[in-house]
Amino acid sequence: MEKFGKAQAMRRSEDVRFLTGHGRYVDDIAPEGALHGIMFRSPVAHAVIDALDVEAARQAPGVHLVVTVEDLLAAEVDITMTGVVMENRDGSKGAAPTRPWLAHKRVRHVGEPVALIVADSLQAAQDAAELIEFDYTELPAHLDICAGGEALHPEAPDNRAFDFGMGREAETAAAIDSAAKVVRLEVGDNRVIVNAMEPRGAYAEWDGSRLHVAFNGQGVWGLKGDMARVFGLDEANVRVTNPDVGGGFGMKAAPYPEYFAIAFAAMKLGQPVRWMSDRTEAMLSDHAGRDLVTMAELAFDAENRITAYRVHTLCNLGAYNSNFGQAIQSILFAKVLTGTYDIQNAWMRCEGFYTNTTQVDAYRGAGRPEAIYVLERMMDRAARELGVDPQELRRINFIKEFPYKTVTGENYDVGDFSRVLGHAEADADIAGFAARRAASEAQGKLRGLGLCYYIESILGDPSEDVRVEFTPEGGALIYVGTQSNGQGHETVYAKFLSDQTGIPFEAIEVVQGDSDLIARGGGTGGSRSVTTQATVTLTAVRDMVAGFTEFLAGEMGVDPDEVRFDDERFRAEGSNLTPTMLEVAALAREKGREDLLTWSARTAIDARSYPNGAHFCEVEVDPDTGVTQVVKYTVVDDFGNLINPMLAEGQVHGGVVQGLGQALTERVVYDEDGQLLTATFMDYAMPRAKDSPWIAFDVEPVPSTGNPMGMKGCGEAGTVGSMAAVANAVQDALWDRGIRQADMPFTPHRVWEMLQGSRMAAE
Repeated sequence: MEKFGKAQAMRRSEDVRFLTGHGRYVDDIAPEGALHGIMFRSPVAHAVIDALDVEAARQAPGVHLVVTVEDLLAAEVDITMTGVVMENRDGSKGAAPTRPWLAHKRVRHVGEPVALIVADSLQAAQDAAELIEFDYTELPAHLDICAGGEALHPEAPDNRAFDFGMGREAETAAAIDSAAKVVRLEVGDNRVIVNAMEPRGAYAEWDGSRLHVAFNGQGVWGLKGDMARVFGLDEANVRVTNPDVGGGFGMKAAPYPEYFAIAFAAMKLGQPVRWMSDRTEAMLSDHAGRDLVTMAELAFDAENRITAYRVHTLCNLGAYNSNFGQAIQSILFAKVLTGTYDIQNAWMRCEGFYTNTTQVDAYRGAGRPEAIYVLERMMDRAARELGVDPQELRRINFIKEFPYKTVTGENYDVGDFSRVLGHAEADADIAGFAARRAASEAQGKLRGLGLCYYIESILGDPSEDVRVEFTPEGGALIYVGTQSNGQGHETVYAKFLSDQTGIPFEAIEVVQGDSDLIARGGGTGGSRSVTTQATVTLTAVRDMVAGFTEFLAGEMGVDPDEVRFDDERFRAEGSNLTPTMLEVAALAREKGREDLLTWSARTAIDARSYPNGAHFCEVEVDPDTGVTQVVKYTVVDDFGNLINPMLAEGQVHGGVVQGLGQALTERVVYDEDGQLLTATFMDYAMPRAKDSPWIAFDVEPVPSTGNPMGMKGCGEAGTVGSMAAVANAVQDALWDRGIRQADMPFTPHRVWEMLQGSRMAAE
């Protein structure tokens, strides 16, 4: 029986806890009496360490321990941080220099950890840090995303970490050479600092044989394995937990030096050690996002059909390989290289370079926003140069037959891009834009319209684990392998289990983030969480129904084939028993059938899904001040089937605003010596409420065939689509002023300079 309420909007149950100050974040739950750790960090971007004298700090009041890399080496722990290494075009492996937890012989970016001070209080640790003598010989800072300059690592003497290629190089070159028209554009994608609401933090405790690390990350199993590796522990002797987490966005997915350093200190001292970042420390040490420039070419035939696409990207890795740094702008960028367009001749090359800056890694979308940004800026430029309506140019080139295999090996199962675009055109009132532009011009403002049609590929482990446990109190626990960072997972998972079993929503508790309670899990990232977790939950429910059916048949005195479950109750012809799932569990407990009270499953989704959609953005630019305001924003997404439309809309709103932030306000600035000049919120402008308009949201679902629910992930889609929509709108507003190259971020000063430059050029 289908009940009213399935796949309906539902407020997040966890919000009551968060909004009333009852969230349990890592800094709230550190053990009583835990010692405080702080990191002594490099004050320079690039230098040889001549001397590090920590003896005075060790003797300071309240100090229990000062840890340097020499202490780690003496203890014979593995000081290396691991990172994915790509294969170069010539078949060799990309550079893999050692990234130590604490600086060894050289520092390579401002903020690199050099020593850990552990004391009774935060103030005592900070005072002791002032006593450390750090002598160094400064080296030139390499900041440009290019080969050359002072080498950061011997493994990359020209600072080139990798040179990746994918696609059809020769065929693409030939198609470009013979094309009726070729459009070329250089597209910059500016660095952003992630700035989650809750900065990174952790604590560690050691009981003499077993290590426990709690940190505010995006999953526990990766760090559990890393902790076992570096300390030479059996994984059974490592427990990692995630409490409530105030935002991650990919930045919190990776391991960081601080987690290993405080674990070492806790093991050394036999006392719990805690560490919590402050905001400037976070801006200096958290992995950044984006930071690349791409030279792109689109070739067309006489009918405006794309015949080839070629990109050459130069990306900034920062000072070291981070967790997935090399993969982001190479293999993950390639996932959606050709977007929603029928392009079989495509070639991408990506070169990654080390610079004396903080590492760059995943940020909401991880490579897919970057790829779509380039492609959709190109489509906008091509429409102008070809003299074609931008919507029409996209319709001409949309993939129309499915399944469709892209040149980079992705298998798009379904799609109806023209239908989605048409829905968005109507919602955005494109027909009325000319009148709105005229009204803006009458007020002395420049108005622009921008479109981005995006697609993304769901990433991460396609498999997931679940365990459902019936409690003696008459409820159920669901143990999940993903990790909520604020997405509303507790509501979604409990509601899905309730819908499938009839167990009241309020009787279900979601358990997550503890490596002792569930053996494995894929964590959160790549918009995978709800799709994978719901799939495996469905498997567990089917097993549960089958097991309870057989049990009930015996109790009812009927054949198992006669028992059915209608998502609320078990029923059988000829029996007046109609127990709910909880009542069957209670009966099983009464009968001593403990085997029926816990259900576990591990399932992989059949294939990735491909969320897609259209973003229309309208901006107004004040030519006298350069101030750019988003005045209208419309999104229509194809997310397939939705479990909770309200939460999906919330994810889109958040993602769009993060894209608006990068496009309009967020500008990272380093000086020539590698000092970060935008290391506070006084200097780095996060988007505010005034920067965001009302975001109109609707869906045009085409259910995926890659999972039983027909779902497509929605967590990162807002960001994937928003950057190009805003940038194309700004370019449109500035086009008639002669500005042909408009790159993010569109801060008032940068836009004003563009306008002044065009004015002087005209004179």
